[in-house]
Amino acid sequence: MTDLIFYDTLRQGMWVAVEISTPILAVALAAGLTVGLFQALTSVQEMTLTFVPKLLAIVGVFWATMGFMTQSLVSYFDGTVVPLIVGS
Repeated sequence: MTDLIFYDTLRQGMWVAVEISTPILAVALAAGLTVGLFQALTSVQEMTLTFVPKLLAIVGVFWATMGFMTQSLVSYFDGTVVPLIVGS
């Protein structure tokens, strides 16, 4: 395996990781901003108020995008990693 193949495979893997994590991170950011704005407007400083809505939003998005995440990982491994391991 040459350095070029190694770095290209690493780059593709990093891109797949970015694609997979983007929906969860975007929803966590939106939920955090919404709860933070709500806390600032109402002066409610409850710690569980920041944790529970974010956790529920993240779990919901994870459940909704689980098929996409699995499909992305399987296609990356079937198309890139497994052929390199087999040697074709």
